[in-house]
Amino acid sequence: MSERDPRYEHLLRKAQDAKRGGHGAWAVQSTGEQVAVALVLNRFDWLAEHGYTIAEAIERAGREWVEMIPQVARELADEEEAQ
Repeated sequence: MSERDPRYEHLLRKAQDAKRGGHGAWAVQSTGEQVAVALVLNRFDWLAEHGYTIAEAIERAGREWVEMIPQVARELADEEEAQ
């Protein structure tokens, strides 16, 4: 098994934290993390708290994180199914 990208692991952990802990767990993340995690979790209401549209959030998150978002979202869904 190959080692996963540490940036991917970081985003996955932040998304898992917010999925389990809700808004309170999300609110303590950095703005960049909040934006990427809100996109992963489809929480556009959270993006709105920062005044971001979806397009602005994608731009703010940056290409590296945006490319990981679909895979992180699938992994979270797989984890939920396994429970």
